[in-house]
Amino acid sequence: MSFLRWAPTFLGFPVGGWLAFQVAGLITGPLTAALAGVIAGAVIGGAQWLALGPAAGWRWLAGAVLGMGAGSALAAVVTGAGTTTPALVMSGLLTGAVIGAAQGVALQRGLRVRALWAATVSLSWGLGWLVTANVIVDAENGYAAFGSSGALVATALTGLVLRRILGPDVRRPAAGTPSAAPASAKPVQ
Repeated sequence: MSFLRWAPTFLGFPVGGWLAFQVAGLITGPLTAALAGVIAGAVIGGAQWLALGPAAGWRWLAGAVLGMGAGSALAAVVTGAGTTTPALVMSGLLTGAVIGAAQGVALQRGLRVRALWAATVSLSWGLGWLVTANVIVDAENGYAAFGSSGALVATALTGLVLRRILGPDVRRPAAGTPSAAPASAKPVQ
């Protein structure tokens, strides 16, 4: 996975968050969180899906949409749709875990990689909210996604792990088929 190909996906976070805010408004509970999550998840997952190309398939986008909708609703229940820094970090951890678990299926690399991806997205989204909570001036507005500052951090972390999982070339043959890549460049299975 080329990091240059992955890096622009950070734009999906502020654009998806803005669009979700325009449509769903403030996140005040699980229903508004689910709606906002589905909208933001479509934009974020769409940006990522375009960057990944054939390495992910339609399941990646579906995982982002459904995972962010369900994860956001779960986070709203657990945190009471709170906007304090600890609540935002917890929201990121929970939402990221659900998205990561759903997207991990699309990677088709086995249970170990699915768990790695779920943990990576969870931690990077928690960190994304931590960074954003310390930069953004109106976090109390109940946004579905963190801003550009947090998105840069989350995108960098997930990009590094994706490169390890997928290898340097996302256009390689599917899992289970021989690869022309040298042994040192083989992805995590």
